[in-house]
Parts: sequence; structure tokens; C-alpha cells
Amino acid sequence: MIEHRELRSICHMSIGTNQLIKAGKFYKALLPVLGIELVCEYEHAMAFGKKYPEFWLQIPYDKKIATPGNGVHIGFMASTKKQVDDFYKVGLSLGAKCNGKPGLRPEYGDPYYGCFLIDLDGNKIEASFWDSKK
Repeated sequence: MIEHRELRSICHMSIGTNQLIKAGKFYKALLPVLGIELVCEYEHAMAFGKKYPEFWLQIPYDKKIATPGNGVHIGFMASTKKQVDDFYKVGLSLGAKCNGKPGLRPEYGDPYYGCFLIDLDGNKIEASFWDSKK
């Protein structure tokens, strides 16, 4: 199996939380929809990914209140439109808020199909599928 990490532009990203246990349960239940699993867990942080830590959920290092950044969102890659739909449904069932139902968005390009949620801490998250057959 060939690893394609060298093709990525970003190594990993982190978001802060004020409720690590609750937020951890949310992401432990949501991310497997996209084939993303918990990779490692610490007292102050959890890391998720496909074989290595790509998405970190953590208590801020400076111990100050975590706040979501305006304009910032995390886009997770889906392998199918069904994964996008499942991400949306599971996220809502776990307490996320809708920030854009699953669907085509021609303004993002013809191959794009995605959805947007707001997680338990107010972070904006997305799942998208790019249909390269279009």
C-alpha cells in the first residue's frame, strides 16, 4: 500500500473545546461515517484520522476558553454522496445544528456534493464528495 501523505498540503489541524468528553463522544460517533477513527487520546486532547492524527480536538494549550473562529471551518473528505448524507444525519442526531443540507452546490464546482454542520462547541464542519466522473 502506498501512503499519499506527501500529496497533502496540511499535516493536521486542531480545534479547541471546553467540553472534551462530550465533544469527544460527538466526534467518536460522527467521524467513523467517513472512515475516520480515534487514533490517540490524552487527558487534554484526542486525535482522529486514517492511520495517523489529522484532526485534533483539544483543550486550548493556554487554558483559556475555546471559541470557534468566524470564517473558519473544517472540511472532511467523503468517498460517496451517501457518506455525506450519513454524516449530516448522524451529526444532527448527535446534537449538531444544520448549516447547509446535503446537496449539489454548482458555485463550488460541478463535481461538488456536500453538507455543513455546526458542532457542539460552535465549530463549522463540512463533509464533501467530489464526483470526478462528472
